[in-house]
Amino acid sequence: MLPTVARVLDLEVMRRGLPQVVAGAAHLERPVRWVHVSELPDVAGMLQGGELVLTTGIALPEDRDGLARYVRELDEVGVAGLVIEFGRRYFDTLPRALVHAAEQRGLPLVALRRELRFVAVTEAVHALVVNAQLEQLRTSEAVHQVFNELAVEGAEPGEVVRQVARMAGAPVVLENLAHQVLAHDTAGRPETELLEGWERRSRGVRPPGRTGHDPRSGWLVTAVGARGQDWGRLILVDDPGPLPDGTAHPHAMLLERGAATLALNRLVLRDRESLERQTHRTLLSGILTHALTVSEVALRAQALGVPLEGRRLVGVVLRQRRGPSPAALEAQARLRDFTELAATAVRTCRLPALVGALDDEGVGVLIALGSQQDEHAALDAFAAALRKLAADSGREAGGGEGRQAAQAIQPVVAVGSSVGSVRDARRTLLEATQVADAALHDAPGGRAAAYYRLPDVRLRGLLHLLRDDARLQTYVERELGPLLAHDAEHGGQLVQMLRIYLEQGRNKSAAADAAHLSRPSFYDRLHKVERILAVDLDQVESCLSLHVALLALDAVRR
Repeated sequence: MLPTVARVLDLEVMRRGLPQVVAGAAHLERPVRWVHVSELPDVAGMLQGGELVLTTGIALPEDRDGLARYVRELDEVGVAGLVIEFGRRYFDTLPRALVHAAEQRGLPLVALRRELRFVAVTEAVHALVVNAQLEQLRTSEAVHQVFNELAVEGAEPGEVVRQVARMAGAPVVLENLAHQVLAHDTAGRPETELLEGWERRSRGVRPPGRTGHDPRSGWLVTAVGARGQDWGRLILVDDPGPLPDGTAHPHAMLLERGAATLALNRLVLRDRESLERQTHRTLLSGILTHALTVSEVALRAQALGVPLEGRRLVGVVLRQRRGPSPAALEAQARLRDFTELAATAVRTCRLPALVGALDDEGVGVLIALGSQQDEHAALDAFAAALRKLAADSGREAGGGEGRQAAQAIQPVVAVGSSVGSVRDARRTLLEATQVADAALHDAPGGRAAAYYRLPDVRLRGLLHLLRDDARLQTYVERELGPLLAHDAEHGGQLVQMLRIYLEQGRNKSAAADAAHLSRPSFYDRLHKVERILAVDLDQVESCLSLHVALLALDAVRR
């Protein structure tokens, strides 16, 4: 930063002149851009602002109006201060009119009680100015290099925010237009101190322009967006104290460069998951993996506009029944679209909730219900809204492809038991995940449930809960092991034939039709199954045992 008037007065070369501030003492933090020596009474016309004017006063006007005009012109052009040396025109005091005018204008007025070599002052101050300008250039170069690399690498918003906080040495918050926190870095300070009551505090900070400093809070704020469409604000939560008149915030350029990088990366990566969904996903992952403490989850969710404390929390996991597995990029696009559909359904029902992808196939939702909200009504409304949106989305694809998509999208909505605290949020989400995995393989043609809960998935749900139990895995191998080994060795589909037979209620004719085989061919395959497993498929108990083993196999493989 440029040296201030106070810094100049503290230089050894200036202290030799015994400087005395006689007016404008409250404005000594004005930056000094240059030193100008002049005896002209109309010197203001030669200045550009930021100069420290040195004079002996020998040619200054004698009348009050002339002195007031001299001060007014200097102040209007924006000089940093006026220094008058005693010994030529003035000896013990400066004219009252001059002092009064300077005090009224807030212009620092300094009297030198001992003569100085002005050239020595000029050299010393100019050295500070040049050094400050060089340091500013180095800082600017470092900032541009760092953020150019982040832009080229397509860095995530969290990394950009971390870099701004690190370089500024202060907390930084990225928020959306609803004043909900999308990313933040505390710069080593308590997270509670930064995020507590964020929306209320942020709404009260409205500095002018795209980048502005709010003197009341001390925050530096810049808009984030491109092409005339702002989507958030980047905020440096720091109070540098009162800024000198006409002085830009020392971190304004850094914050603007960070905001530009965020806006650019959003344009380039607009096909990726939205920033809001990323933030929600991070919180859901933090709950499931214990990566975040209960207090951290509650605080961050509150800052994001989803209050969790003092509410009944219901975990919901969504999956889709589809045909053959799509390619990786198509699968990512489908999951992203499905996540956005879920978020839209939540907004449609006006339910406060965290919504984000849990894995490559499922979407997690943590709904926070108020004490007066009916849980079943809320879940019914959410499931209905989701299915309607999914159907509408498929039809909007257009043509036959749209009709096919509308039929293919069949959301499976699985719900965990409601819990009364953030500490138990993981339990309801895990239960919903288990229900979803079991319900996803529910027999086609089964009941069209609005949503599934643990009692609805019955045997499949039980087997899914036990899928990691070595005893269940041993049972599967004992019942189906030889048949699985035969299919692996010969590339056959005998396991599938057995599954079809059992799903058709042991009706061989119906099973043959379902397998698209002639009856003799299908019967022959069933005989092979009997020989390999050494069982009689006409026995009800044997078929029941094998059917349970197949369901357990699905759970274990899942």
